Amino acid sequence: MEACTGRLLVATPGLRDGSFRRSVVLVLEHTADGALGVVLDRPLDVDASAVLPRWQPHLSAPGRLFNGGPVARDSVLALADVDRDDVPPGVQALETRLGVVDLDAPPELVAGGVRGLRLFVGYAGWAAGQLDAEVEAGGWFVVDHEPGDAFSADPRGLWRRVLRRQPGDLALLSTAPDDVSMN
Repeated sequence: MEACTGRLLVATPGLRDGSFRRSVVLVLEHTADGALGVVLDRPLDVDASAVLPRWQPHLSAPGRLFNGGPVARDSVLALADVDRDDVPPGVQALETRLGVVDLDAPPELVAGGVRGLRLFVGYAGWAAGQLDAEVEAGGWFVVDHEPGDAFSADPRGLWRRVLRRQPGDLALLSTAPDDVSMN
């Protein structure tokens, strides 16, 4: 299977796992050893000031912590929207407009060089071959991401928007009811 690094996993309507139901996951790394990503559309009702107060003023709207996934819920991972040709100190560029932030860096140093910033509690992780098997079983659609997806001001609507912009029949799924038995 082709590596999913830098792409989105969009949960199919049939995926019922509570952590991933109707979710959009940005895959940060996908190798033969496994995969790691963050759920982009699960803002928490918690300001970052509760955990990392120095970072709160620099966060993109809605200015909340996000549930990044069910793994390592005692850790925080930060993503930034960066210009790959001008990456600020404290940020490691992953691709054209995406970087991982070192949360030990001074927030003011990082924030001045980014267009967007998000904090994720936990992450989504898969063992070797696990993500490939889930995709093959029909649990996920693998699609390209757009630069603004990870920093959307309306993260809860991301699942529908990402599906709607897909070609062909895949776009029709954006209108699928949450409970298909109600259709």
